Amino acid sequence: MSVTVHRRLGIAAGTALLTLAVAGCSGLGRAAVGTITYDTGQKLRIQVTTPSVTGCHRLKPVGAVSIANRTVLDLIAYPTADCTGKNTTYIATTLSDVIAPGAGPWRSYSIVH
Repeated sequence: MSVTVHRRLGIAAGTALLTLAVAGCSGLGRAAVGTITYDTGQKLRIQVTTPSVTGCHRLKPVGAVSIANRTVLDLIAYPTADCTGKNTTYIATTLSDVIAPGAGPWRSYSIVH
């Protein structure tokens, strides 16, 4: 075989291995790739990049009045700091939401996985 054929086979094999590695890592479900952006009532915009899918994520103490979910996974926003309680809001991937008039801010979120 020529050097060109070996090089092409090497590139193809490397691409296949890289694809498997990426698919394997994303299958572990350890991070929601993308960003979550939220605004506080004090006009502060916060951006979180690739949050972990496990656990409860606390928002700034003043809470969030809007959330944009630009990750590959859905999230649930909570009015409590510990991801418990009623009046939760489900925000699907690539969507956003704002609090209802008269409602308190969201104080935490969890990733649906």
